[in-house]
Amino acid sequence: MIFVMFISSMVLITITMIIMFISSFLSKKTMTDREKSSPFECGFDPKGTARIPFSLRFFLIAIIFLIFDVEITLLLPMTIIYETSDPTTWMMVSIIFIMILIMGLYHEWNQGMLNWAD
Repeated sequence: MIFVMFISSMVLITITMIIMFISSFLSKKTMTDREKSSPFECGFDPKGTARIPFSLRFFLIAIIFLIFDVEITLLLPMTIIYETSDPTTWMMVSIIFIMILIMGLYHEWNQGMLNWAD
């Protein structure tokens, strides 16, 4: 039994190695071009400097979007568990959670993070 498993494993490994060798042999490109061999990075030159100016405003907007996206994933199951939980506990947890979200939104608005026109 062990011998049969060993032989079948060796056959599978051999077939896998043959397929990998054939695919790497067939996928070789004869012409090497700098542009074709470099990864596509939205028009940036990958061989150039890595220290390019980065917009902090874009980063803050991305973080705000990520936070609100996670908050939505926490709010959606609240409607599903309403039927299986105590209504007063569900209402208190929902109100506290939504109040925390509103306070965070007010803080972002007060700090000027939502003014995209600037």
